[in-house]
Amino acid sequence: MKRIWQAYGEGRPLPGYLLAIASYTALVGAVSVAGRLTGVRLPDRFSLADTALVAVATHKASRLLTKEAVTSPLRAPFTRYEEPAGHAEIKESVRSGHPAQHAIGELLTCPFCAGVWIASGLTAGLVFAPRVTRLVSTALTAVAASDSLNLVYDRLKS
Repeated sequence: MKRIWQAYGEGRPLPGYLLAIASYTALVGAVSVAGRLTGVRLPDRFSLADTALVAVATHKASRLLTKEAVTSPLRAPFTRYEEPAGHAEIKESVRSGHPAQHAIGELLTCPFCAGVWIASGLTAGLVFAPRVTRLVSTALTAVAASDSLNLVYDRLKS
């Protein structure tokens, strides 16, 4: 197996990626079991409003987790600071240590990657705790709207 992974691409943290896939699968499985044990049932469908709310909240939460300076202490064990990247965001590079450290670093610096985990969590939240999830999602959506308005305001000033 190691030879196949080396042939795939030198230095790619495939064991770390497998750990991430296994962790995600285990988490989804645990949530499914918890739902079964507590009798929580999936809704027949999610409303368009909930889907839009979770979409915007996922976008904001993924940017907050992966790019904003204020969350850099969470990423620091897995990344290195590079430079500012504009409006409260920073650019970081992934540390190339242990494959798991590298894979976690990629997850924590990629809003697209983190978005899958965040959307899954918020969607599960709509099933298990819809009122709290809508509250958190509404706050994140309001911050995303505020960010957009701030960017528009800055452009209009210049």
